[in-house]
Amino acid sequence: MQSVEDGTGRTRPLALVTGASSGIGLELARCAARGGYDLVLAADTSLNGAADALRAEGAAVEFIQADLATQEGLEKLWAVVGDRMVHALMANAGHGLGGAFLDQNFPDIRHVVDTNVTGTLWLVQRVAQRMCAAGQGRILITGSIAGFQPGSFQAVYNGTKAFVDSFAAALRNELQDCGVSVTCLMPGVTDTNFFERAGMLDTKVGTQQDKSDPADVAQVGFRAMESGEADVVVGLANKLQVAMAKLAPSQLVAEQHRRMAEPGTGLPR
Repeated sequence: MQSVEDGTGRTRPLALVTGASSGIGLELARCAARGGYDLVLAADTSLNGAADALRAEGAAVEFIQADLATQEGLEKLWAVVGDRMVHALMANAGHGLGGAFLDQNFPDIRHVVDTNVTGTLWLVQRVAQRMCAAGQGRILITGSIAGFQPGSFQAVYNGTKAFVDSFAAALRNELQDCGVSVTCLMPGVTDTNFFERAGMLDTKVGTQQDKSDPADVAQVGFRAMESGEADVVVGLANKLQVAMAKLAPSQLVAEQHRRMAEPGTGLPR
């Protein structure tokens, strides 16, 4: 992949990573730094610690704390990118929301949709337009195996991931002749702050002990992106879950999800 000089004499390509303050996003950024990229990072929480760690990997790092569910936050991030070529976009920003749909506050619901879907679409379109004009680029979108499962007590989140999984596959097909690859990373239950933020620490899935290591998930996703693969499900157990979800009746899958995600299922009995 060709690189561009950034004005400091460096000729490393530029990677843009969202949701990069912790978890899978931070580990994707680490993979990119080790892979020879300089970085622009964004998250809605502090990135100071992440930026320091990534600079120690040899990358030049710029970052912005912004809410990518808002147009203001998206514009602030795009202003940091400026007129530079983004060689790799890792659109990882997203969060969940546990509990029964009727009990959720609508502003919280909308924030999940605007983060996981609207903000992702806006950023991917801007970056992909620039990539296609240059005839090169890699895009990695973090979907989820949740996109294959009707998510009882996590209905909005799973619905957004169903959208993202489908969108990534469609966009890949649209861009197949312009030198830009689109890869969808579909992890399963991963050991991040996702469940705390989603209010799901009292659920069976939230207390699950054998969660995937975010570093392992990121490495698989980064390699898939660099290889131009269409999609990747991380882990044999998750691959089996996806296969079963595709074959089983939707209401059976929804009932199985309920047993994992319903509030109180993770409490001692």
